[in-house]
Amino acid sequence: MLVVGMDEVGRGCWAGPLVAGAVILPTKPTVDGEPVTLRDSKRLSKRQREVAAEWIHAHALAVALGWVSPREIDKVGIVRAVGMAMERALAQITMSFEELIIDGNHNFFPLDPRAKAVIKADDSVSCVSTASIVAKVARDNYMAKIAQQYNGYGFENHVGYGTAVHIAALKTLGVSDIHRRSYKPVQARLLSES
Repeated sequence: MLVVGMDEVGRGCWAGPLVAGAVILPTKPTVDGEPVTLRDSKRLSKRQREVAAEWIHAHALAVALGWVSPREIDKVGIVRAVGMAMERALAQITMSFEELIIDGNHNFFPLDPRAKAVIKADDSVSCVSTASIVAKVARDNYMAKIAQQYNGYGFENHVGYGTAVHIAALKTLGVSDIHRRSYKPVQARLLSES
């Protein structure tokens, strides 16, 4: 049975896009005859994620990413943005599948009988773990690249999350055009600038 695993990354970030991954793995993923150990991207080191992402892109039957920009997040809100990211990722899956497992407690495809939400699936269902990993690696790489345009914010390290470095950069440099203006810490900074 072919299963699409889905997960998103970047929901809590103050800056940058939201990214959803969708992955279909072979029925029994193996490397050199041994099962691959896959888990939630947050529980892996950066290097482990990168190695895993390479393996996923080489061995998965399908890999897709759905991106939602900071402006879109501001316009529709984070919950709808997650749904949009997942819809965009799933639209790229062209092969047929029997089941769709989404990490979390919200089924973003309620009209699709193949879809179900599973809490902590990113740590217990391999295809969801892989979706989490490829989305995280892609988003982190994007934030590291865009950091060159936004020097001083530290996006290459905190990737948009609300760290002390990010807070200090907001105070010093102000709000950039990749910040999510609907997020309260960013709104507070905008108010102090006006």
